[in-house]
Amino acid sequence: MKRSQHAGRTRSGGLSLNVFTPDEIDDIHLATLEVLERTGVFVEDDEPLDIFADGGCLVERDTRMVRIPPHVVGDALAACPPAITYCGRTPDRDFIVEPGRVTFTNFDEGIKYIDPYSGEYRDPTISDVADIARLVDAMSDIDGYESAVGATDVPTETYALHGLEAALLNTTKAVGCEAINKWEARKCIGLAAIVAGGVDKLRERPFLGLGVCPVSPLKLPRDATEVIIECSRAGLPDTILSMAMSGGSAPVTLAGTLVQHNAEVLSGIVLAQLTERGSPVIYGSSTTAMDLRFASASVGSPELALIGAAVAQLAKQYRLPSYIAGA
Repeated sequence: MKRSQHAGRTRSGGLSLNVFTPDEIDDIHLATLEVLERTGVFVEDDEPLDIFADGGCLVERDTRMVRIPPHVVGDALAACPPAITYCGRTPDRDFIVEPGRVTFTNFDEGIKYIDPYSGEYRDPTISDVADIARLVDAMSDIDGYESAVGATDVPTETYALHGLEAALLNTTKAVGCEAINKWEARKCIGLAAIVAGGVDKLRERPFLGLGVCPVSPLKLPRDATEVIIECSRAGLPDTILSMAMSGGSAPVTLAGTLVQHNAEVLSGIVLAQLTERGSPVIYGSSTTAMDLRFASASVGSPELALIGAAVAQLAKQYRLPSYIAGA
């Protein structure tokens, strides 16, 4: 099992970037609790509305708004495992994610591909998925594989399943897949269970992780809640990742963006814990600023780095492993 180095521990003098003071982090947390309790989040589907209602949240069925009391948020955070072991198909591929411990994976999910042999800029194919999985498998400093590109030469309805199959055939590292609804999540979990030797074996040594994105501002769409629920019931790690854009779908200030981002992620974490207490979750972020010239996400910008560092601080405060986008 791999235990990567910690960053920013006092005893080691490691590099860290603390965007906010501890008191400012507390302010962001308290503002988040206020947003969740007073404004709430929009929840599209009926099943998560029932789960929230049974868990002590105020649910307005006509508007589909869910208001989450602070004690429910606190209970959910207390139930989250502070460390998660991502298993490879062999124990030497295992690695641990926890607050402050740095691991690496490729990011997902590219919609174009530059052919390394011809230089052609084209749509990705399922053979490209397999090639990238083999490349990641060979790179010792990348700990797990995420669905790097989406294959366009397979049926749209089953492309997540095809992508997972290609990954499982070409790497023994932990794999993240792009299931975006209940059906896909169940099929992908079922495929991984076959490889593992059964659902119980997969739960015991989870080498599959899933991920969802709330819709900014403050919405949990049906596809996200379906995957959260299925992942929690299967006992598999789930990354809940906001993609808010400061100045676009979120406030223009760093602190305001983080309050909204935090509310979106915590609402998904609450749903996961109300579904199955103790579910492994990862606090995710691909939040950045909007490029005002093109009205697009400025990935790789200084703002992204600041937001990512601040998100890592928040996750560490909650004793949660984090998954931060970078470039």
